[in-house]
Amino acid sequence: MTSAMLETGRLAAEVRRVRPTDTGRMRALRLEMLADAPLAFLETVAEAAARPHAEYAARIAQVSAGPASAQFVADPGGRLVGHAGGVAHPTEPGLTVLYAIYVTPTRRGSGLLAELVDAVAAWSRSVGRDELMLEVVVGNDRAYRAYQRLGFADTGVRVPHPTVPALRELQMRRPA
Repeated sequence: MTSAMLETGRLAAEVRRVRPTDTGRMRALRLEMLADAPLAFLETVAEAAARPHAEYAARIAQVSAGPASAQFVADPGGRLVGHAGGVAHPTEPGLTVLYAIYVTPTRRGSGLLAELVDAVAAWSRSVGRDELMLEVVVGNDRAYRAYQRLGFADTGVRVPHPTVPALRELQMRRPA
């Protein structure tokens, strides 16, 4: 897969599949993600901070190659500024589920979200899956509108939030 360069008005960020050498920077980005948007992810900052480096390294190695799951990052050459992952749906062979989608606050509104989603979409098509699905917390209107602008449509499906039972998530889909 080729990487894309995105001009953000500040620094260009290369959007590419994560590499094993990104482990330390991915850990830092993960902690930022969890601190910034705790309801959007499935663990707490404390849980992620307690995880040994070797576990991060194993996870990054797993998603850096292969057709079952992949993670993509926005890399301006220093601290990573964005992330999006994709994983094969367990029961729908043509579907990739997007997860852990994040753009650091200073880069929001720059087009980086679209580049990250497009990278997952290209990978998904390359491994034979032609549809994308993601879930958004009901009430997260900013994310909902951003995904609509990227071509995702609300399916009407609502599911319980995986860690906060009082919340619901809505599913959105689009072609890869």
